[in-house]
Amino acid sequence: MKKSSCNIGGQAVMEGVMMRGERSMATAVRDSDGRIVLESQRLPKNNPWYKKVPILRGVVNFLSMLIFGTKILMRSAEVFDEDVSTTQSKSSSFQIAVWIGALLGVGLAVFLFVWLPEFLRTILCDLTGLSPVSIGSNLIAGLIRMIIFVIYVSLIGISKDIRRVLMYHGAEHKTISCYEQGLELTVQNAKVCTRLHDRCGTTFLFLVMMVSVILFSVFTIENMWLRFLVRLLLLPIVSGVSYELLKLMARYDNWLVKIIKAPGLLLQRLTTREPDDAMIEVAISAFNEVLLLDSDETRSLRNFDNQKSYVILRKSMLDIMQGVEDKETDADWILCHVLAVPRGQLSTIKSVTLSQYALALDYAKNRSTGKPLQYVLGDTEFYGAKIKVDERVLIPRFDTELLAEQVVEHAREESTVLDMCTGSGAIAISTKLHVKGAKVVAVDVSTDALDLARQNATLNEVEIEFVNSNLFEQVNGKFDIIVSNPPYIPTSDIDGLSTEVKCEPRLALDGGVDGYDYYRRIAVDSLDYLKDNGVLLLEVGIGQAQEVANMLHANFEVDIIKDYNGIDRIVRGKKCSKI
Repeated sequence: MKKSSCNIGGQAVMEGVMMRGERSMATAVRDSDGRIVLESQRLPKNNPWYKKVPILRGVVNFLSMLIFGTKILMRSAEVFDEDVSTTQSKSSSFQIAVWIGALLGVGLAVFLFVWLPEFLRTILCDLTGLSPVSIGSNLIAGLIRMIIFVIYVSLIGISKDIRRVLMYHGAEHKTISCYEQGLELTVQNAKVCTRLHDRCGTTFLFLVMMVSVILFSVFTIENMWLRFLVRLLLLPIVSGVSYELLKLMARYDNWLVKIIKAPGLLLQRLTTREPDDAMIEVAISAFNEVLLLDSDETRSLRNFDNQKSYVILRKSMLDIMQGVEDKETDADWILCHVLAVPRGQLSTIKSVTLSQYALALDYAKNRSTGKPLQYVLGDTEFYGAKIKVDERVLIPRFDTELLAEQVVEHAREESTVLDMCTGSGAIAISTKLHVKGAKVVAVDVSTDALDLARQNATLNEVEIEFVNSNLFEQVNGKFDIIVSNPPYIPTSDIDGLSTEVKCEPRLALDGGVDGYDYYRRIAVDSLDYLKDNGVLLLEVGIGQAQEVANMLHANFEVDIIKDYNGIDRIVRGKKCSKI
């Protein structure tokens, strides 16, 4: 009598199940956050010639599943690894360790199930006088293998991790049995199905032992080592024959087949355990995904990398940034940067990729050291421009956007603009973006700063002339607008600044003994480089506006502009036409 059977098989992995169909496979794993994550792939459409050759197809299938199974196990372990922030750095060493473990496992299997039974059989034959090449001794060797297998599985089942894998093995069988019985694939239906299955690898191992007893009964090799070598060499043939028997018996359910399958099913009571509901849910997820993929060639593939919890990520970031004053806001900006979404959309995010997860945690760790957020992220937004920043330049402040706004307000398409002490190039670039016809020259004494400013100009696709100069020394021509946010912190105050500010280049902060060194020079030298009725725009520190305005009164019409907080922030001077 033929038995109902499906073409989907599976394998238990670390905290999950892999299911493999005719044209696709899917692995479902419950990750360290307790969520089911899926990864899927399509199998080659071509049908290799060896799949039509009995025994040979079993040999190839045995070897490919050994390699493939190890890869799947390794992949599932990566996903379940809780220390996601170091997943990428550990990946290579972890893979090497798994493959070494797999090779050692093969070596242990050869020792336990090939060499040791032969060794013990030889000892028993010597003690009893039984011929080592008789059917009786072959049966003894088979029985020894069976005993060793039972002891081995019982011992490894003591381990909590292995026991959970065996439970997932049971969940895999229950899910397939539920489907083959025509029941709806639900946890409740699968729970009442048997955890034993005809096509299980355990039954396959029993068939291998049974076939080897029959096959090696025809060999009359008395030397133990030679007999061991022959068994090892013929193992692929034994596995091929066993594979064909397994496929054949899975189709029928008569009394003869039941007798042959009984020992294998009995052994499955050791290699499977009753799963809990959560494990069955994982197995059903993998099975359903294979069904969908096999029936729909247009279905998108899944990847573990898009399955990490956003909520867990943000909580981990806040834990890391305990000492950061405004950690909630900084966490949001880091997430906006990593996920490339506006801050208003963060509340809609449910999951992130592993690479995004790791990157966000790395940013949080850097931020926790006191490094400014903008340096951590590597860029900042400034008045419509994206500006790269690092330790070579001062970080453009929000209030400085008011200075850029003033430049744009006074500039015309034909205007010439000089940005003195340009740093990152933020003011020069934003000017060029908003007044495309203007000619913009950007000056800085620091070659490192100018290198980054050039990168920013390229990034924003604007053309700016950069000049390496100590203020006006290397500048030529006259300008309609001169703008500057020069260093203005008194030298003695710098050491008392916050850790974050002290990360910025001292050259961009130190304004001399009283903080006015650059303003004095600009107030005098700008007269030779500013056209009549030209405008000079200077950002100043808190409490400095009036003093700087006094420096300009003799040659400029001066007014002071407050920032968004009502603080005097910009001194604006219009060059008198009489000069």
